[in-house]
Amino acid sequence: MTSLPPPAAVPPSLDVRGLAYAYPDGHQALFGVDLTVERGERVGLLGPNGAGKTTLVLHLNGILAGGAGTVAVAGLPVGKQHMAEIRRKVGIVFQDPDDQLFMPTVREDVAFGPAAAGLRGEELEKRVRTALDLVGMTEYLDRPPHHLSFGQRRRVAVATVLAMEPEILVLDEPSSNLDPASRRELADILRSLDVTVLMVTHDLPYALELCPRSVILSEGVIAADGRTQDLLADPDLMHAHRLELPFGFDPRAVTTGA
Repeated sequence: MTSLPPPAAVPPSLDVRGLAYAYPDGHQALFGVDLTVERGERVGLLGPNGAGKTTLVLHLNGILAGGAGTVAVAGLPVGKQHMAEIRRKVGIVFQDPDDQLFMPTVREDVAFGPAAAGLRGEELEKRVRTALDLVGMTEYLDRPPHHLSFGQRRRVAVATVLAMEPEILVLDEPSSNLDPASRRELADILRSLDVTVLMVTHDLPYALELCPRSVILSEGVIAADGRTQDLLADPDLMHAHRLELPFGFDPRAVTTGA
């Protein structure tokens, strides 16, 4: 009897090895970052301003390149050979949705990426409706984005990325400028998605609520990597990397959602 080969291991959504990068002016932003994010994880990327968070994120889809080390997304090395596929797999939701929404209607904004990738007709319409359904915005298909509230525009911005069926959803300060109801609605949406999430945020309670794991990036290196609750409950670690919780907030009293 011939035995079947073992199933192939699923590569991590993100595998960063020895990533170092200096800008043309000589500023060294990253000093050998190692980071692995498994498929389906939600990971917070925390750290003070100037820590290198944006530089790291921009390496994930090849916007920045030329430093030392390697980055792989779903097993594909980030580089010219796979750039179109990498940029489909890494979806970045900007802090300001108005940087992402520029078409006359919500439908056209969400359709833009898939249409540019070659989708047409019923397949394109299905992709648009599926993405908007995931964020609860289907009824706004034909509305101009600038007629929506800020929270609604942020959800549409998420839909524009989900329409590309990404491997990784990168969120830049997703809770900023949201009222409490919109903040909760977005959290519910993010929990429901079957996608890997990397959340760049200064909103530490939001990271605790949504990300079982967090990474602290400080001065271009990963200073800590572990359970979000454990990191935020370590006052010495927090002080050393200029991270502060709201007054009176106790991370040990919060149940983090998986």
